Amino acid sequence: MTLSIKELKKAAVLATLLIMLAAVLLQSSSRAAVPITGDGGETFKAKCASCHGPNGTGNTAAGKALKVRDLSSSEVQAQTDKQLLEIVAKGKGKMPAFEKSLGADKCKELVAFVRTLKK
Repeated sequence: MTLSIKELKKAAVLATLLIMLAAVLLQSSSRAAVPITGDGGETFKAKCASCHGPNGTGNTAAGKALKVRDLSSSEVQAQTDKQLLEIVAKGKGKMPAFEKSLGADKCKELVAFVRTLKK
């Protein structure tokens, strides 16, 4: 059986779509389930996840380029709330400060959310 060029092109497009779907499904299932609601979760999603990723590991293009810390790591989790709040509020290195744009309460909520990322 010989396929026409048109049929081969359709098959190639279908195969590409299936590969893309499989990649999305595999990527979604490999992430740790992290709640993104309440107590800083929504703020984290809006302001932090683009670099730190939805699970805080920094496994994003921006996170890798900026060499962000894994927020679930024992190194980050060993810091005091005061230390983490200082970083969130005032910024550190390439990370911007969020105190002026978010306010003190939202910054504290972000610290509380970071604590939920502990491994």
